[in-house]
Amino acid sequence: MITHINVAVMYVADQQRSVDFYVDKLGFTKTVDAEMWPGARWVEVKPPHGQTSITLHSAEAFGKKPGEGAYLTFACDDIEETVRRLREAGVTVTDPVEEPWGTYIKATDPDGHEVMISKK
Repeated sequence: MITHINVAVMYVADQQRSVDFYVDKLGFTKTVDAEMWPGARWVEVKPPHGQTSITLHSAEAFGKKPGEGAYLTFACDDIEETVRRLREAGVTVTDPVEEPWGTYIKATDPDGHEVMISKK
């Protein structure tokens, strides 16, 4: 029986720069960093207490362009605190948007991926 989404793939220009962004700025944990084949790394990061990881694949190694891949939505407990903390870390973040279904922001990573963060 399927229990959860295991890994989402994001294609990035520079794996280390992306790891630094997700770990140092968004507070994720690097859970895997291993060689896939000579010159290619399998790197996974995930948010604290998360079940699903993001694998940050080298776009070049897979014939992709940076920014291709999954559209991701993360959850937070306090949207205002999240905006403040991310902006202090130098992340480009939108102002909160309130919709009938909830409040969210968007943060942009070094390759232009926009990730949505919503109050759960």
